[in-house]
Amino acid sequence: MSCIFCKIAAGEIPSAKLYEDEEIVIFKDIEPKAKIHLLCVPKDHFATLAELNDERSALLGRTFAKIARLRDGLGLTGGYRLIVNQGEDAGQTVHHLHIHILGGEPLPW
Repeated sequence: MSCIFCKIAAGEIPSAKLYEDEEIVIFKDIEPKAKIHLLCVPKDHFATLAELNDERSALLGRTFAKIARLRDGLGLTGGYRLIVNQGEDAGQTVHHLHIHILGGEPLPW
């Protein structure tokens, strides 16, 4: 597979991982847009929300719950923003669904 996020999740490409389990990996974005800018990537490869089925929907529910539980350990005690870009016009550059987690400072709208 040529997907960079699949390779990061598999450990084939090094990253600054902060969390990993059997379903997801969270690592630092290499081009941060905030003091804290992390990427949460499901290990199941799919590009957009249009590809959701029951299993992937449940995975995303568990993923959001994990982010909420991990927030303090990730330095996000003052709040955080979650962003899921969908498609080229939205700025999705890696076609593997991922959640941007931004925080660590007051964020402008």
